[in-house]
Order: sequence, then structure tokens, then C-alpha cells
Amino acid sequence: MQVIVNVSDAKASAAERDVLVTYSLGSCVGLALYDPVIRVAGMLHYQLPSSSLDPDRARRNPMMFADTGMDWLLQQMETLGGQRRRMKVKLAGAGQILDDAGLFNIGKRNHAAIRKLLWQQGMFIDAEAIGGNSPRTMYLAVADGSVIVRSDQQKWTL
Repeated sequence: MQVIVNVSDAKASAAERDVLVTYSLGSCVGLALYDPVIRVAGMLHYQLPSSSLDPDRARRNPMMFADTGMDWLLQQMETLGGQRRRMKVKLAGAGQILDDAGLFNIGKRNHAAIRKLLWQQGMFIDAEAIGGNSPRTMYLAVADGSVIVRSDQQKWTL
């Protein structure tokens, strides 16, 4: 069953039939976490690198930001029995969409933010499909942790 992870949203699942999916990863980042021992999966689709940019908005929707969104997702996965030290980490997105001049570099800032947060947690990226200028769709299968990313006519298996 497909479980949709919207923009500024996160979901965790231990249901083996579930496939977490998020659409329209432009400058946003899709973070896929998977604990292969107990088969718990989680996905975050965040828009901005730090909750310090807008603390009020972060309180209303923590999944909008890398830091508060990742904290929320890790807590959900740990509630389901997941352990950070076992989690596989995969990323997609962080493109340069609608910013051809590179004035804001939101994608690059989002990517740098999640790399730093993961490092602080002792977690490392196993695979990623980052950059470019086309939106991406990311799929995470709970059954085996496989991640597929699609963009235009391209497909990556991470």
C-alpha cells in the first residue's frame, strides 16, 4: 500500500506491504531511513534547512525544516523499535529549481543541513540522488528498504 508523504510531512511504518512515497522533490530533500533488522522505514520531505529561520512556523509544522523534521522522524521510528545506529540513510532532491541564477541555493543549503544533522547523530549517508534541475519522486519499500528515485525519464535505485 502506498503511504504518501506530502511536502513538509513525515511518516514512519513497520507494515511490510507499505511503500512510502514523496513527490515533487525540487530544492526540498527527501530523507529515507530504514532499520533493516526490524524492517522499520521512515521518510521526511522537508523544505528548509533550519527551524531557526521561522521558529513559530517550526512549532506549527516541524516537518518543514531539516532539524525539527529529522528529530520527529527519528522519535517515530524509535517508538516502532528502530535504532539509529542500524539505520540506512538515503537522500534525494536538493535541486536547483526556479533559481537558475543560484541566488538562494536552497537545495544546496538543504543538503548541507541534513549532512550536518546526520553527522551529529553518528549517522552516515549510504546513497543519494542529489542536485539537478528536475523534480524527483522517491519511493521507500518497508519490506526490504529499497529506494527508487524517478525524475523525468530517469530512474535510480539507491
